[in-house]
Amino acid sequence: MGDYAIEIKNLRKTYAGSRSAEPKVALKGVDLAIPKGTIFGLLGPNGAGKSTLINIMAGLVIKSAGAVRIWGFDQDKNPRQSRAAIGIVPQELNLDAFLTPRESLDLQAGLFGVPKRERRTDEILATVGLADKANAYARALSGGMRRRLLLGKAMVHNPPVLVLDEPTAGVDIELRRTLWAHIREMNEAGTTIILTTHYLEEAEEMCDRIAIINHGEIVAEDSTENLVASMDVKTLLVTPDAPLSEIPLLPLGVSASFRDSGVLALCYSRSQTPVSEILSALEAGDITIKDIASEEPDLEDVFVRLTEDSPAV
Repeated sequence: MGDYAIEIKNLRKTYAGSRSAEPKVALKGVDLAIPKGTIFGLLGPNGAGKSTLINIMAGLVIKSAGAVRIWGFDQDKNPRQSRAAIGIVPQELNLDAFLTPRESLDLQAGLFGVPKRERRTDEILATVGLADKANAYARALSGGMRRRLLLGKAMVHNPPVLVLDEPTAGVDIELRRTLWAHIREMNEAGTTIILTTHYLEEAEEMCDRIAIINHGEIVAEDSTENLVASMDVKTLLVTPDAPLSEIPLLPLGVSASFRDSGVLALCYSRSQTPVSEILSALEAGDITIKDIASEEPDLEDVFVRLTEDSPAV
């Protein structure tokens, strides 16, 4: 066994065309290695190839070329073992309305060949906070409870890798916190988590490493800290003692704009322009500073820079 939970090499997928449409290339030679025990973010705009990549890992879509190894099992040589090593929590609430949570988990365990004596149905229901709803029909559960039930279904065969596709989409803040508490506990117990989300602040807070996919290609992959640090820009927020009628003369490469209440926002390159130069320019312009603050770049800035040619998520 290596150090990676998922290893993907030169993964390609082209969907066949039709009379009215050309073939669609969804993945263009993706290479990805996800370390064991991490919370790994897979981010990208709509249509970037995230769903195709997840569905190939889950065995739901047949790849056109390339290799996929899940927990050391080659997907082509050991398809049953590779599928058993991964659990998928889909974005869609695809539950049988006439089954109870207990019945849903038992059925899912049976589909994965888990013997009755080894099933952890009650334990999982307690973990996802559904112990008191174990015998209620799924149709009577709230949206948040149904999403927790999906998480429970993905856990029945105790997979070492868990993929969460937009797990907190449309849920309230309290449930989001509850879900992430469960997910952190699972990760601390050794489960590798792969997360897709459009909530970039959520990904920045939760993920150890992040890959950004755009137009079927990985355009960035690094630790979350390094990705954010790759943004060389910083913004200085200056509140002058008196309102300014115009933007003062500033060092080359510094852009300026006014925000609410007359705050002057100065955007500059941290590697090229020392803050002292900006402050000296303000002093030379006879500007008295009442207050000063700074804005650091975040994951959203990185995401926008790398995918700015794509539609907004």
